Amino acid sequence: MTTRKTKFDRSRLLIGTYCIAPYAMDEAHVKDMKDCGIDFLTAAPANLTLLDNCKKYGIGVVANGILPGWWGGDGDNAGTMEEKVPLEKVREAADKLNADEFLRDHPALWGIDAGDEPSALDFPHYGKLISLAEELFPDRLVYLNLYPNYASVAENSDSQVHSQLGTATYQEYIDRYVEQVKTDYLCLDNYEFAAGTAKLYDNLRIAANACRMSGRDFWMVLQVNSNKPEKWLSKDMLRHQAFTSLAFGAVSLNWACWTAGWWHNEVLDAAGNRTEQYDKLKAVNAEIRRLEPLYMKYKNLASVFAGDRADEAIDSSGADHVPSYSCEGFGEITPGPGENVVLGEMAAREGDSRAIFVADVTDPTFAEAPADRTVTFKAVPGTHYRTVGNKPVTIRKEGDLVRVTYPSYGAFIVTAEKE
Repeated sequence: MTTRKTKFDRSRLLIGTYCIAPYAMDEAHVKDMKDCGIDFLTAAPANLTLLDNCKKYGIGVVANGILPGWWGGDGDNAGTMEEKVPLEKVREAADKLNADEFLRDHPALWGIDAGDEPSALDFPHYGKLISLAEELFPDRLVYLNLYPNYASVAENSDSQVHSQLGTATYQEYIDRYVEQVKTDYLCLDNYEFAAGTAKLYDNLRIAANACRMSGRDFWMVLQVNSNKPEKWLSKDMLRHQAFTSLAFGAVSLNWACWTAGWWHNEVLDAAGNRTEQYDKLKAVNAEIRRLEPLYMKYKNLASVFAGDRADEAIDSSGADHVPSYSCEGFGEITPGPGENVVLGEMAAREGDSRAIFVADVTDPTFAEAPADRTVTFKAVPGTHYRTVGNKPVTIRKEGDLVRVTYPSYGAFIVTAEKE
C-alpha cells in the first residue's frame, strides 16, 4: 500500500498525546510539551492560538471539530453513521476549511480527526468517508482510531464487547477494517494497566499481522494516565508499553492523556501544573528518540516472545513463545536464564541489512530489583553486528556467540550487515 504524503511526516517515529485543555494552549505550556518529546496532538481543537504556538515549536495538530465527530461508545449507535454523518457533511467541512484563510494553509494543522472507536457495522461508510476526505484534504492526515480487543472499557462483558465491535471476534473486526477502510495505517488504543498485559499482547499480535499483510503502518495509543486515582504508572510501565509495541512494528506512539480526558493522573493537573508523569514521560520519550534513527531504517517482518520463564500473560495471549529464535543474520537468539524478551525481526527498508529489536518483558508491576539482562545469539560468519539501546548496552564476541548486556526494562536494536 502506498503511503500518502501529508504534513504528518511518516519517515519519523512520531510521538503524540491525547487531549489538551484551554489552559494548556499558551506558549509556555506548548514549549513544555515539546520539551517532553511530543510531536503531535490528537483530540485537540483547530484553535488558532494553539496552532500558532504549535507552529513555533514544530508540533502538529490532528484537529477534531472540522469533520463531524463520531465515537462508537457503548455500541448503541452502531450502524447509524451513514444516516447521521452523510458524505455531504464531508464536502461541507472541506468548503468551510478552504474558506478560512487562517486555517486552510496553517502548517501546524497536520490532520483531520474522523472519529474514534467505530463499530464494524460502520466500516462500509467509513471506507467511503475517509476516501472522500483524503481527496478533499490532500495534504492532511485523515485520522481514525479503532477499538482495542476489549472494546471501549476493560470491564465490559462479552456481550457488551460484541455490541461495540459489531463482530463476534476482534480478529474479524480488524479483518473487516482492512477490507473495507483503505487507510495506509492502522491505529488503535490499548491500555495495558487497565485491561491487562495479555490483552495488550493479543492486540499487538492481531494488529501487527494485519499491517504486515496489508502493507500498512502500525500506530498505537498507550496510557500515561491511570484508571484509578491511587495508581501512578511508573517509568518502567511506560517503557513496557512503548518497547513492546515497537517490537511488534509500531511506527507511531500516542500517549493518553496530556490533560484531563478520561481517568486520572494525567501529565498536567487541572491547574495546568506538571504532575510526576511529566518527567517520567519525558525520560521515556527521550529513550524512544535514541532508538528512532536506526529503528526507522527497518521494517518489521515478524514478532515472537523468547525465553524460558513461565509467563501467563504471554501464554494466554495467543502469541508465539519459544525458548530461542533464529532468523536471517542471527542464530538461536536466547535470553538469559529465567528471562523473557519480545523480539521483532526486521529488514532494511533499503538494502539487504537485517536487524532484531529486543525488549525486556518482565512484568513491571512487580518490584523486582533492577539487574542487567543478557541475550546471546550465534554469529553468522562474515557478518558485522552493532547495537543501539534505549540506555547504554554492551555487545561482545565470545567465540561464535555474540552477547548483549542491557538494563532491565530496556530495549535495543542489533543490526547484521555483511562485512
